[in-house]
Amino acid sequence: MGIKRALISVSNKTGVVEFARGLSEMGVEILSTGGTAKALADAGVPVIPVEQVTGFPEMMEGRVKTLHPKIHGGLLADRAKPEHLEQAEQHGIGLIDLVCVNLYPFAETVARPGVTTAEAIENIDIGGPSMIRSAAKNHASVAVVVDPGDYGSVLAEARDRGGDLSDETRRRLATKAFGHTASYDAMIHAYLHQALGPSADPFPEHFTLANTRAQGLRYGENPHQRAAFYRDAGGTEPGVGGALQRHGKDLSFNNILDTHAALELVKEFDGPACAIIKHTNPCGCAAAADLTAAFRRALEGDPVSAFGGIVACNRVVDAEAARAMVAGSTFFEVVIAPGFAEDALPILTDTKRWGADVRLLEVPGWDGRTGLRPERPGFDLKKVVGGLLVQERDVRRLVPTDLTVVTRRAPTEKELRDLEFGWLVVKHVKSNAIVLARDCIVAGVGAGQMNRVGSVEIALKQAGDRAQGAVMASDAFFPFPDGPEAAANAGVTAIIQPGGSKKDADTIALADARDMAMIFTGVRHFRH
Repeated sequence: MGIKRALISVSNKTGVVEFARGLSEMGVEILSTGGTAKALADAGVPVIPVEQVTGFPEMMEGRVKTLHPKIHGGLLADRAKPEHLEQAEQHGIGLIDLVCVNLYPFAETVARPGVTTAEAIENIDIGGPSMIRSAAKNHASVAVVVDPGDYGSVLAEARDRGGDLSDETRRRLATKAFGHTASYDAMIHAYLHQALGPSADPFPEHFTLANTRAQGLRYGENPHQRAAFYRDAGGTEPGVGGALQRHGKDLSFNNILDTHAALELVKEFDGPACAIIKHTNPCGCAAAADLTAAFRRALEGDPVSAFGGIVACNRVVDAEAARAMVAGSTFFEVVIAPGFAEDALPILTDTKRWGADVRLLEVPGWDGRTGLRPERPGFDLKKVVGGLLVQERDVRRLVPTDLTVVTRRAPTEKELRDLEFGWLVVKHVKSNAIVLARDCIVAGVGAGQMNRVGSVEIALKQAGDRAQGAVMASDAFFPFPDGPEAAANAGVTAIIQPGGSKKDADTIALADARDMAMIFTGVRHFRH
């Protein structure tokens, strides 16, 4: 069953002239619409406008052009059923053996600043998905091509097989086609639901995702697990999903997960900041007047754990910062930043300095000063067997009215700066989470322990002498005063925590007795 007649109608015209010409050279008759027909005709490819087939002109500003029995009958006729072929002949319906369609740029349209709902709706393709689904349903007879990346292989196979495609190829193309329309509909659904406004339930009845595979991964968290990385098709927020790799070998599953954690932490800061992540927890983080100082101070937090970690910066990495990164014996798997100065790249890509090949990721379109978007938090997803947990992302930021001083002594200006810094960091540490900070530098971290005093003890041990004069941030309340007491014994001078424990009075009394300042935020930042 060879390809004798094809319908081509594409929004993205990359490679379409060459594809159509290749089909035409094999004797395939080509039907087309609007701009695609003009592009093919201008390139000298023989083409029949679709209105000559349907007997109707394109109308209603192009909303109606292929929604016609002479198109869909040609796509849906089951070639194995004589009655289908008889009906097609009776009504003058010519069979169509290949459909090449891609859709109106809905995602690109709604990503534009200031786009109106009317503009978005005009970029909802109707005829395209209809043709794709018709062809994909009847893929045993009709090949469907939605990805310009498949043009070359389809042409090559058709030439090798005398104008035909294998059943396996037809099935593969149909599977991709249904994924294409599913993703497209998911983007439209998400946009329209969001357009309902803040009064709408943020959680729609049907939760659909539009993600496109960006790359296969060598393996998942462990070598026996297969894995791939998918990008959010409609994502616009600066993030690891939109990052461009400037240098280095392919990212692993764990690299991507850790890089995401690192980037989300530095997005909390307005001024220059640097975070070093290991196993999704910060082993170092600092804010400073410039990026070089922020990196050096972040590395002070835990230089042992930093080896093999991920570095995230919220400013362009210049040559001075690059030299600081390669100055010691600490190798980093990934450095992610808004960009890399041209004179920084030779420093960072010199494998003799590192002893290995570091991956460099650039987050395009981000200046580092606009990070988290509290007004549009988006969703955080956690898969469980048989279901999906969906919640708004935790992008809550402290405001002055959140802060309540509950001790006799209020924090000094320096302590308050460190407390606010520690609060930003502790939000990105696995619960039970404790962060010790001094001079806007992470001095110690206690992460993921089954009891809070255990996390305090780990943070204090890591900080050592740096605990003297440091402040402490806790992601949730202290159920007992034992954690604050251990901190006081080590020289911690101030605490920030949500409050809300039945033992708050005991903890406050302990802080007063040890001349510690303590602030309640009324906000919890559990991170499981």
